[in-house]
Amino acid sequence: MSSPTSYSAARVPVDGIDVVRLADSRHNTEVSIVPAVGNIAYEMRVNGTNVFWTPYQSVAQFKAHPIQLGNPFLAPWANRLDGDAFWANGRKYILNPGLNNIHRDGNRLPIHGLVQFSSHWEVVAIETGDSGAWTTSRLEFWRYPDYVVQYPFAHDIEMTHRLVDGVLEVQLAITNRSIETMPLSVAFHPYFTLTDTPRDDWHVHLPVREKVVLDEHLIPTGATEPAGLEDSIPLKNHVFDTVFSGVEAEGTFSVTGRTQRIAVRFGPKYPVAVVYAPPGRNFVCFEPMSGVTNAFNLAAKGHYPQLQTIPAGGKWEESFWIAPSGF
Repeated sequence: MSSPTSYSAARVPVDGIDVVRLADSRHNTEVSIVPAVGNIAYEMRVNGTNVFWTPYQSVAQFKAHPIQLGNPFLAPWANRLDGDAFWANGRKYILNPGLNNIHRDGNRLPIHGLVQFSSHWEVVAIETGDSGAWTTSRLEFWRYPDYVVQYPFAHDIEMTHRLVDGVLEVQLAITNRSIETMPLSVAFHPYFTLTDTPRDDWHVHLPVREKVVLDEHLIPTGATEPAGLEDSIPLKNHVFDTVFSGVEAEGTFSVTGRTQRIAVRFGPKYPVAVVYAPPGRNFVCFEPMSGVTNAFNLAAKGHYPQLQTIPAGGKWEESFWIAPSGF
């Protein structure tokens, strides 16, 4: 007689909002995803403690006033563009600000793409087995004119959250439905927090080789310099809003408190990381990115030959993993 699995996965109503919850009873871990708000995983609770930062007390508050928290997805451009246009395949595409779907930073530059709070995700699978619990949601980008006007490459996005042995894998798969090569600039922006010690007592480890040189608007210049980082960096007196390249293969980003630790590993198609740890805020972000900020336009100028692309009809896939301990 087979023993029952320790995993479960189900749709559950929370504040009247559809949530998908994955659970691993053996590791006392639950992950909650809200498809109607960007398919964002807003909770990863380990022994009752959320490792994702959120200022809200309820899902209803989040849905009513969505902000970046948990693990937002950024596409079809990650981080900033240097203006209201981008280059692809030798052509310049102009953004349409009149559609009011462009998010802007403090310098009025387009930031974080179009879909971070999208309600267009559809859950296509919720499953469990002896090997874990997982759910997959799909966003058919090409169906929505307000998206396609801004980024005219037809594509599908599938996001799978998979909980195995207390570790959360976030897998992304993008299929290019266009007849042309599709340039790729995607990222996640996870917000991590510890509760066993104040932010100034946290230490971070950043497995990167290079720091990307930015201008006064936080746009890469095309130059890099050695990262030159300590193995364990105290956040006290350190502020990060920094783009790093040369993420080490199998390297693990981490934030550590007294006993709590969150380790984050990027797959090889995420060679760039933004590390964001502003002063006085109780979170740190290790952001897996397919390329540097403003990758489309840097590539067009010949400053970023590493731009990833998806051929017509092709598919791109990659994952990153979140492993909490000591909670």
